[in-house]
Amino acid sequence: MKILRLILGDQLTRSLSALDGLSPETDVVLMAEVADETRYVPHHKQKIALILSAMRHFAEDLRADGVEVDYSRLNCAGNSGSLTGELARAIAKHAPDRIIVTEPGEWRVLEMMRGWSEAFGIPVEIREDDRFLCSRGRFARWAEGRKSFRMEFFYREMRRETGLLMAGEEPEGGQWNFDKDNRKALPASVKAPKRARFAPDAITRDVLALVARDFAPHFGTLENFGWAVTRADALEALDHFIQACLPLYGDYQDAMKTGEPFLFHSIISPYLNCGLLTPREICVAAERAWRAGDAPLNGVEGFIRQILGWREYVRGIYWLQMPAYAETNALEAHRPLPDFFWDGQTSMNCVAQVVKETRDNAYAHHIQRLMITGNFALLAGIEPREIEAWYLAVFADAYEWVELPNVHGMVMFADGGLLASKPYAASGAYINRMSDYCTGCAYDVKVKSGAKACPFNYLYWNFMISNEARLAGNPRMGMAYRTLNAMTPERRAEVIAESEAFLDGLAKGAQTPAAQGQIALDL
Repeated sequence: MKILRLILGDQLTRSLSALDGLSPETDVVLMAEVADETRYVPHHKQKIALILSAMRHFAEDLRADGVEVDYSRLNCAGNSGSLTGELARAIAKHAPDRIIVTEPGEWRVLEMMRGWSEAFGIPVEIREDDRFLCSRGRFARWAEGRKSFRMEFFYREMRRETGLLMAGEEPEGGQWNFDKDNRKALPASVKAPKRARFAPDAITRDVLALVARDFAPHFGTLENFGWAVTRADALEALDHFIQACLPLYGDYQDAMKTGEPFLFHSIISPYLNCGLLTPREICVAAERAWRAGDAPLNGVEGFIRQILGWREYVRGIYWLQMPAYAETNALEAHRPLPDFFWDGQTSMNCVAQVVKETRDNAYAHHIQRLMITGNFALLAGIEPREIEAWYLAVFADAYEWVELPNVHGMVMFADGGLLASKPYAASGAYINRMSDYCTGCAYDVKVKSGAKACPFNYLYWNFMISNEARLAGNPRMGMAYRTLNAMTPERRAEVIAESEAFLDGLAKGAQTPAAQGQIALDL
């Protein structure tokens, strides 16, 4: 029996379920670079280059092991531009008896796969993606009967099931979560380590040339490309993080600093999400560092929680709630995404810095995503679909299954609290406390109103006013609404007027009067 096994660009794992039972004598592995997957949003140039190069390297590794690989390059003659089209070409070429695939990460691709058996008249086996630590069915059983889904409770069950950071039935250190220890601002005396980056080889250089030529209008630059594109290099990046960064990761994981896009963060999520690394091996490596005395518990627990807790959790939410999840808009936010999310031309230095670093690196760490670009989108009432498409486009680690719940639920509170217990809204004071972005900004973070006021300050209170009917009963927002209730009618009116003037200016490509013409960065 001849089997055609399809491997997607985010399934670059030798232990992938679709490869289980592979017979090099009879089976063919199909891999295809297709225009549909590179262009459905304007993906960052570095993201496209990373995936295409990693795919090509993965195919070469399979061939080196004697596996027949039918590899369709993006610009090869006859490439149909779609997964379905490339599968049809492979079926005509190889005449397989059946097709085996691993379930994809995105709803739209799964719907596509479900139609293949009927379309081609060949059995199509869609296998579970067992690289994750929690199956879709396991998550559904955990969620059954719950009115809301809180990650913390799910995370504890996963700790018990995997045994990670456990002392018998109890968590190591006597508590499940050390998040309160992980919120320190970065002292001037603490320097971030130089990060492990990887010089492009011949395969990657060819891909970079292709991307520069064929995806010139897409967001981002290629100059800083230094991503790992092989499993060996991804493992080296993981080892570098464990040794050089994990000891201080926990303390400063919420900190932000101009000119330091990585600080102590792992920057391995692109490798994890495309399959070059697996979640279990990453968590085990971090736990091993703690048990050896090479990293503190607060940092190791916080890091493992991001993978074992948050990553597995948002995937569960995605598959449990799709496709209806993407349609919700609980706060009725409809403002269009400002142009400065693409070009960085804004006098808000914090936003300009994060957009610039995202442009240059296809990366921003979780606090930059949540509390800078995400916080602004929330306060400004940006249409969820627009900001979600932006996040999906600009980051090297972004795939809909992980991006959509994070942005829709965590950033925009568009699901009404299904995922997060409150909106993550903050004024300029938080940004000033956790970063140096406010230094030299055209606005003054300590000014609450007027032309020089930090827009985050009045937008924060305007958000509270606009959503008072929806959010005032939220117990986690009680203090904020008590402060709002003490605000005079005159001050409320001033907040609303200044916010409306600023937001209306965004639609016209302008800033507040004092800031017009003052661009924080020449991007």
